[in-house]
Amino acid sequence: MEIRARLRQAPDGRWEATTDDEPVTGSGSSKDECLADLRRQIGQVGTGSTLVVEVLSQVVGVAEAAAVMGWDKRRVITYLDRGRFPQPVQALASGRVWLRDDVEAFAHSWHARQRDRRAGGARR
Repeated sequence: MEIRARLRQAPDGRWEATTDDEPVTGSGSSKDECLADLRRQIGQVGTGSTLVVEVLSQVVGVAEAAAVMGWDKRRVITYLDRGRFPQPVQALASGRVWLRDDVEAFAHSWHARQRDRRAGGARR
């Protein structure tokens, strides 16, 4: 038997999972804790099942993307206009939105490049 579930991060940072067919839920402060809780709950429902989990990424707007980057909103728009920021996954009437995972990955690589640039300049 295959059990399908969706895993998502709540606005408060906790992770929540819910199965599609049966009313089984799990939660935790991390993805791993949430999945472990969900597996425990499913274990009570039936054994021998295969768990298929879809991880739903949180979306962020300009203000949240700026917070992830440690920038102000204007800088995000400047980088976006110059083609130096990830393209949004959707442009809504309320503004552009990105997958939080994409912005976090960009932030990690951008900050690493800045550290490397400063370290290279310090050696000269």
